[in-house]
Amino acid sequence: MTTTALQLDHLAIARQFANAPEGWVVPPRFDPVDRWYHRLHVADDHEVWLLTWLPGQQTELHDHGGSAGGFHIFSGTLTEDTVSGPAESPRVTSRDLSEGAGRRFGSHHVHRIVNRGPDPAISVHVYGPALTSMTKYRLGPAGLQTLTTERAGAQW
Repeated sequence: MTTTALQLDHLAIARQFANAPEGWVVPPRFDPVDRWYHRLHVADDHEVWLLTWLPGQQTELHDHGGSAGGFHIFSGTLTEDTVSGPAESPRVTSRDLSEGAGRRFGSHHVHRIVNRGPDPAISVHVYGPALTSMTKYRLGPAGLQTLTTERAGAQW
């Protein structure tokens, strides 16, 4: 499943993996304390992650350290809150994504994903290149503020 950077379609790769759950290296698990995630595949130009979400579980606002990507909803419904506009006066847009829906995003995307529904959800995420860091943010009186930057392999 390796392609050149010009041809790479992160959402299409996420859909390929979502459409072949029998090939997942681990079955999805649900953790009542925190989201569960597992890397399913890594290639030279991308990586694929499987995530599960119980009702109420969410990410913090975050970016992907310069990686672009896409995600596909395998089951359930997730809400994506996307931050856009200038850091001092950001705008947050929410969209619900149900089973079969997906989304592509660029290398400067800041968002949060939340399971606001009553049912568990499963999603497949693809990042290219592979994640090396993620910066977490908060929305405060001064706008979008950096909280921490986590490094792959060291903090997740």
